[in-house]
Amino acid sequence: MVELSHVPLNDVFRALADPTRRAMLRRLSQSEASVGELAEPFMKPPAAMSLAAASKHIKVLEHAGLVDRTIQGRIHTCRLNPKPLSDATEWLRYYERFWSERLDDLERALRADADPKPKRKRRKTS
Repeated sequence: MVELSHVPLNDVFRALADPTRRAMLRRLSQSEASVGELAEPFMKPPAAMSLAAASKHIKVLEHAGLVDRTIQGRIHTCRLNPKPLSDATEWLRYYERFWSERLDDLERALRADADPKPKRKRRKTS
């Protein structure tokens, strides 16, 4: 099977399960951002998330290895680490192939049942 990085896939999928964290990753796929920049869209109504809550989301992403953080003075800069996403995609690809093969088998079976088989003509005996 697939050799994965040191980060357990459970942590990656747990991090990806939350829409706020997925949105943060999408933002980081464009360019690196400070914690404040990542939190800003979620601090407006109706969500009105606190900076502390946004920071907790970022920590979950860091724990899963999806985000790397550097600190310079008071500025915490985050950047996307795509390796765990690649590992998760590889894991999903295995099951995509599995289900594609099963669905192809099902399609063949359904087509075989739907195709009327030609009847043999019987010879007349005298």
